[in-house]
Amino acid sequence: MIGTKISPILNEIEDTLWEFEAYSGNKTEYTIEGFRSGCKIFMSVLMDKMWELQEKENIPMEERENMVHRAGSEMREIIKKYTDIDTHDLYK
Repeated sequence: MIGTKISPILNEIEDTLWEFEAYSGNKTEYTIEGFRSGCKIFMSVLMDKMWELQEKENIPMEERENMVHRAGSEMREIIKKYTDIDTHDLYK
């Protein structure tokens, strides 16, 4: 599956970020496209682990959909609060 395929790439990105943040003393300076990509990656990995929990706990589909909607809304609110970026505007 795609998650298994790209996990080594994500691990490499994580290692690179740890190294940069530990030794450079500079901010990363993401572009808005890089920010959007990071948000998408986070939501993808969150949804994957959420699905595993939902399967394990045998959560009905309607509640699964509600959980996904709430997670997306809460992420949007957090991003807006701390960056003043509306994630709905990232794909315009």
